[in-house]
Amino acid sequence: MQNDGGNIYQTARKAAGLTQEAAAERLALSVESVRAYETGLRVPGNDIVARMCTVYDAQYLGMQHVQLSGTLLPACLREARPERLEAATIKLVRRMMRFADEHRSDRLLEIAEDGVIDDDERPEFLSIAAEISEIVKAGLALMYTEEV
Repeated sequence: MQNDGGNIYQTARKAAGLTQEAAAERLALSVESVRAYETGLRVPGNDIVARMCTVYDAQYLGMQHVQLSGTLLPACLREARPERLEAATIKLVRRMMRFADEHRSDRLLEIAEDGVIDDDERPEFLSIAAEISEIVKAGLALMYTEEV
């Protein structure tokens, strides 16, 4: 998988200062597998990419992998660019605080307690669901921040 700067797996490995041999050992893979991923002959599975993220200390690699692998993603993540740590943290906390301050969780419980969303409740339920979606997006953005 190529990005504008070359193969994402190779770029992350080199940024971690590892040779293919050292990376293969730490990832419990063969050198041939690492080479195949880095030359685009094979695409690593999500489990291997998760290990790469840890070994290479490159959480952004997971986002890049998912973006390039053709995996179905919400539109918010397809074109996502890592935010700075401060901005992502502020955005997440502000959204959560607004949700709490407006007692949206209480209202969601009231709507859901009878197990049915009435026609009168549906617009508010959809609004609350959209707010929760924004909180989740902000949480995901925080996971893939760029540190200064």
